Order: sequence, then structure tokens, then C-alpha cells
Amino acid sequence: MKCLYCKGEMKKGETPFHIDRKGCHLTLDSVPAWVCSQCGESYFEAAEVDAIQDLIQSIEQKTHAIALAA
Repeated sequence: MKCLYCKGEMKKGETPFHIDRKGCHLTLDSVPAWVCSQCGESYFEAAEVDAIQDLIQSIEQKTHAIALAA
């Protein structure tokens, strides 16, 4: 598999993921991904994307519930 950015060789590895959304900060230190050995660009497979999206949705729901309780 080739990197879409620099055409370097992609290898299975791990990469951090960080997102700031609606006042929340989600940081995952080590997520399975394809990582370019040349430029470091990373790409997630569908399973990891789905899991990250589920985490974000759960956090949003729980923070909304906290805001309503306040």
C-alpha cells in the first residue's frame, strides 16, 4: 500500500489520535493504523474509524447529560 500524500510505503503500526470537540478533548495514545515509513502520515481502517466515532458519540451524549443535570 502506498501513501496518498507522498507515495511512500505504508506499514502497519500505531499512531496517536487527538480531537477537540464541543468543549471535550479526546486523546488516544496508540491506535492501530497504516503509517507511512517516509512521511509519517497515518490512515485508519474502517474498524478503528467506527470505534473512534463511537467514543466521540458516547462522550457527547454523556457531557450533554451532565449539562442537563447542572
